[in-house]
Amino acid sequence: MTRDINKLIDQMTIEEKALLTTGATMWSTNPVDRFDIPAVTVTDGPAGARGPITPGIGTQVATLCIPCGSALGATFDVPLLEELGVALGHQTRSKGARVLLAPTVNLHRSPLFGRSFECYSEDPLLSGKLAASFIRGVQSRGVATTVKHFVGNDAEFERMTINSVIDQRTLREVYLLPFELAVREGGSLGIMTSYNRMNGVYCAENRELLQDILRDEWGFEGFVVTDWFAGFTTEGAAHAGLDLEMPAPPRGYGKFLAEAVNEGRVDEADLDRAVRTLLSTFERLGALDDEPQAPMAIDLPEHRQLARRAAISSMVLLRNEKVNDQALLPLNTNGLKSVAVIGPNAERTRIMGGGSAEVMPHHRTAIIDVLRERLGAKVAVRHEAGGNIDKTTPTIDPLMVKRPDGTPGFEVVVFDGDASNNTELTRVHRPDGRILLVARNDAGVPTSSYHFKATGLITVETTGQYVVSLVEVSPCRLLLDGELVVDGASTIPARGQSFFGMGSVELTAIVDLVAGQQHELILECDATNKQWAHGAQVGLQFVEQDDPVRRAVELAAECDIALVVVGTTDDWESEGHDRDTLDLPGRQVELIRAVAAANKKTIVLVNTGAPVDMSWASDVPSVMQVWFGGQEMGHAVVDVLLGEADPGGRLPTTIPERIEHTPAYGNFPGEHGQVRYGEGVFIGYRWYESRHLPVRFPFGHGLSYTTFEIGQPDCDDTEISSDQKVTIRIPVTNIGNRAGTEVVQVYVAPRNSSVQRPKKELKSFAKVNLSPGESTVITIELSPRDFAFWNPSDIYRSVLRPQVTGESASISLNQKGFWQVDAGLYDIHIGSSSAQIAQQVVIAISNEIDLSE
Repeated sequence: MTRDINKLIDQMTIEEKALLTTGATMWSTNPVDRFDIPAVTVTDGPAGARGPITPGIGTQVATLCIPCGSALGATFDVPLLEELGVALGHQTRSKGARVLLAPTVNLHRSPLFGRSFECYSEDPLLSGKLAASFIRGVQSRGVATTVKHFVGNDAEFERMTINSVIDQRTLREVYLLPFELAVREGGSLGIMTSYNRMNGVYCAENRELLQDILRDEWGFEGFVVTDWFAGFTTEGAAHAGLDLEMPAPPRGYGKFLAEAVNEGRVDEADLDRAVRTLLSTFERLGALDDEPQAPMAIDLPEHRQLARRAAISSMVLLRNEKVNDQALLPLNTNGLKSVAVIGPNAERTRIMGGGSAEVMPHHRTAIIDVLRERLGAKVAVRHEAGGNIDKTTPTIDPLMVKRPDGTPGFEVVVFDGDASNNTELTRVHRPDGRILLVARNDAGVPTSSYHFKATGLITVETTGQYVVSLVEVSPCRLLLDGELVVDGASTIPARGQSFFGMGSVELTAIVDLVAGQQHELILECDATNKQWAHGAQVGLQFVEQDDPVRRAVELAAECDIALVVVGTTDDWESEGHDRDTLDLPGRQVELIRAVAAANKKTIVLVNTGAPVDMSWASDVPSVMQVWFGGQEMGHAVVDVLLGEADPGGRLPTTIPERIEHTPAYGNFPGEHGQVRYGEGVFIGYRWYESRHLPVRFPFGHGLSYTTFEIGQPDCDDTEISSDQKVTIRIPVTNIGNRAGTEVVQVYVAPRNSSVQRPKKELKSFAKVNLSPGESTVITIELSPRDFAFWNPSDIYRSVLRPQVTGESASISLNQKGFWQVDAGLYDIHIGSSSAQIAQQVVIAISNEIDLSE
């Protein structure tokens, strides 16, 4: 049913209109029953549609889990991203939602950024092109995207309040570009503002961003929503163009916005504009006719195949040297008798990062399990973890804990008031050791003034000493077999990084447990203070007595091949905090070098979402970056290892030799409430090339199992004007003996410039899959914008140019910057990475071009 939105707005009261500008719950907007306007449900996120549940809290519904953002960046595959978008649009609808809080297009400014895994790349064009394609796919299913986080949220440090200081040229050329492409080419129906301030003004109330640039320049017609719990002022946000504040309860919109309109502090036209934008978007989606729908788990075979194909397409073969005149990869299984699979992530393969991007996948696949299945009984696949890399003690697994009635998990009994009150309010169930209660999610649980007791019966397989741990959000005590073992209530511990910065540092104790015997574990929690969640994370881990590295080395020496799976976890790489170092956690570097010394046929798989130190890479013949590859990761890795698929990925971000070489070093993550983007436009490969700094592996790098030749490009016209594009045709041939994948990358390099510019910048790319001997021709177009830089200088237009052209000079405070193309020669570099250029074309621009005219 089509609604007359303007007529609807005219009939609504100020209070009803204001109600629409804020959330009713954590994951839904407010309904207006008088006009049959339903609540609209939103859901995270980039790696899968989780549904209306906060990660780690409450019972989640399983969903498709696709590879993380950096893995998708590594695909360099625009059509694939649209396919993934269609699948996530379908999954979003299955969760009863109409808005997907994705994609994340912040940039890899520093490899230490805690959410690097969630973002596509260090390169703004690659990020924007992939995001636009993903958005088109999602929105084709009647689901709006909210490209995020707009803008300058490229670290987790003090993210709620920090001031990102970015000059106008850097802002336009680098950090705004992915959002611009998401709007102009992707048609995104939503934008999510970031928490931080941008040049002194919170992004949620920054009119230059939300109105001048987003709407007036880019033609954005969708809605702008805050990040969750973002702070702002009512008047400032309304004037700037913010449409929706999330989640409930409101802090600046809703009843506060109604009061501001009634008191004349906010123009009612600003309120009407926000409501019109929201209702028009929901009408366009068909959401105004929706009936409430319970979240469903839809596990489709085609979605599994797509996730597997995406993971394969993301894997970057960094190094593949020959041993005994043969490359280790793909594995030659002829005569293969044994494989040592070593490393902490071989059995516990990490498929996603932490924070709001977490989902409960339909299933998980571990690399070692799939390898055993595929190699069969003829090859002995043996395993040693080689050590522990957990940042905190692993959460108690559902397989080792039962409720008193024998079902898996913890029984949680909620009582009224403090510990002196035994009046029971309700009972809830938690499947594992993450025992958090949220009033909005758990029926019968109040917002404050209660306490609870969670009881679980623990059974372990090995007798010995165990670490039992507690990370609390509110004061808790942990009792084992009736004895107090961890006390986080008598003295409140310091705050740590867990639970988005709300959790405490980890408290631990060593306990003795007997195999096969039930041990009663009780968590007592004081929830009398008012906050959004109460409880704790309870962990348990066996204390190793033998040296795990020694055992791993002994195994490696006994086997034909050693496969070492190293990496991080969703605790090390997560929303809420940045990493402190590039180093692999634990003793993993020692493990790699010791195994490689024991077995010359050593392959290392790097299971991370962001770059790590790879100073050890030259010590091993083969290295492959496999990222956080989603639910089908195990199958995809083994497909590539066995040569049933070609490693299709290329690095979307540079792997540096050392952290001190990185562009933001010295200006990351910030200090005294401010972060200065001092490297300017020189992000990623632009920085290393301009500063002549060596790197471990360059942007765009990635090997195939075959060999490609990029032929001499053909160009119809080597001159360009303001209304003319240059078309370049590039022949590519697979000259090897296997089918494979190549990514052709096109960079523009100005020979001279009126401003300091990077040596070259990525302006186009194309991915091809070719059979042995097959050739194809890639056609790319370059427009004047691809040669331009942002000129923020008013004095150029008002004073300097009139002196040359004879125009009358004038100075206006309202004049804006503009895209400028210098006259001169430009080299078009065509290659397979930023460091491996195969061909070159020269383009001449005879006259300076002002693209605003």
